[in-house]
Amino acid sequence: MNQAFADFLSIDVAAGQASNDTLATYRLQVARFVKWCLGVGLQPSQATVADIKTYRRYLVDRGDKSSTIALKLGVVRRFYQAAVEKQVPGVSVNPATSVKAPLESIDPAERITYLEKEELDLLLDTISDDGSLISARDRFMIALMAIEGPRTVELHRVNISDIVRRGNDVGIQVQAKRSRRVVPLTARLAVRLEQYLELRRKLTGQELDPSEPLFISLDRATSGQRLSRRGIRKRVDHYLELASLKHAPGRTLTAHSLRHTAGTLGLRAGSTLRQVQDLLGHKNPQTTAIYVHINDRWKANPGLGIDDKV
Repeated sequence: MNQAFADFLSIDVAAGQASNDTLATYRLQVARFVKWCLGVGLQPSQATVADIKTYRRYLVDRGDKSSTIALKLGVVRRFYQAAVEKQVPGVSVNPATSVKAPLESIDPAERITYLEKEELDLLLDTISDDGSLISARDRFMIALMAIEGPRTVELHRVNISDIVRRGNDVGIQVQAKRSRRVVPLTARLAVRLEQYLELRRKLTGQELDPSEPLFISLDRATSGQRLSRRGIRKRVDHYLELASLKHAPGRTLTAHSLRHTAGTLGLRAGSTLRQVQDLLGHKNPQTTAIYVHINDRWKANPGLGIDDKV
């Protein structure tokens, strides 16, 4: 079954274009499922629908969130799908097909953490403007994440050749899963981009190769290599800690919080739902609508105006 799944990963997941992170997640979750099966005396090839439900119960009992359980069951489902397609002996049906994760019992907006405009200004002011390459990279990268909302994986993948110039307009073409889009830069972000690129040219003494990554590591051990997703998250966390914004009562900010910041503040600034959806690359407008919900909860509270006797 493991070989069938390995073939499935390389050929079928994301139409054969799955990122290394995605493949690693699939392998890890299958390994954990197989370990659970063996731990309860079950051969994975003999699992039934009842066994998959028992696995779901195990995940619930250990405190996994519904979204985490959905991910793990989705991987198990694809594990058996691969076995069925490859005609693995003993596996004629997919026992995980009908087993779904428990419904969310929390407010969807509870997962959305973001910076207020004043906090974003504080975060950016925390990044030194000392003319160094690391400061130029971090100032542009973090401002880009918080204002235009690209994902960390998109920034990790982007190359110099993905910079788009159309007249006076500058953007960056990014890719995530099976979609590509151009993230437009504000005039100030475009200036920060040019400052960062010029410093890199001075450092190398030559023009940048279009195939080079846009964001490079400046750590001693990996200098010049593509900045990893973990590296991006570490830089964001560094400045959040420096600005005393990382942790607050009821809130912990992450690199993904900057994407939520772009969506939330974009709508507050007057952008339409469709404009923010396009900016963030959401396929489903309902995903973007959560930012409307966040804004309306406080600004359009039906209780406002009828609480004069409180």
